[in-house]
Amino acid sequence: MSYPDISGPDATILATALALAKVDDALAVVLVEGISDQIAVETAAVGRGRDLGAERIVVVPIGGAHAIGRFLTMLEPLQVRLAGLCDLREEELFRRGLAARTGSPPARTDLEAHGFHVCVDDLEDELIRAVGTVEVEALFESQGDLGSFRSMQNQPAWRGRRPEAQMRRFLGSGSRRKLRYARLLVEAAVGRDALPRPLDALLTAL
Repeated sequence: MSYPDISGPDATILATALALAKVDDALAVVLVEGISDQIAVETAAVGRGRDLGAERIVVVPIGGAHAIGRFLTMLEPLQVRLAGLCDLREEELFRRGLAARTGSPPARTDLEAHGFHVCVDDLEDELIRAVGTVEVEALFESQGDLGSFRSMQNQPAWRGRRPEAQMRRFLGSGSRRKLRYARLLVEAAVGRDALPRPLDALLTAL
């Protein structure tokens, strides 16, 4: 799957606009916080042998969880099936956004019933646990990033911390790195038949 040039300050605006251009013909729309989440969902679908485009399912990066209410309101007139993915720290924002549709902020089990799934603590954390630290390091090495990761591990602020926490920080330290590893980590998880539960449940529900 190919993506347009998604670097620079307008990356999210471009990615969102490209996705929204497809929603008029969609049967379902998946709302995610950012571009890396979009890449992860679409990569996971490919790994499961699915073609979201042919199924008329569109994954829309909304530019942060604070925008969930606006996007739910925007899409409501289209009467498409809605689903989504968010990080644990953004769960409350998604709950409040959905409250306008459900009448009250749903509990997490109710969120899932509405098609929205929560990553603990975030998608990168879920993927690191699914793939395992040994294979994540192997991925870093295959991409020429292991030396940079070792340098970060030796920084005073990160020395002695759990490898999972170090890896999360490393993945989040550059936008291009985060996008690249969204695909690589999902592919590795699919290869191990260990797709994180939120991603697995999301695709199963679509």
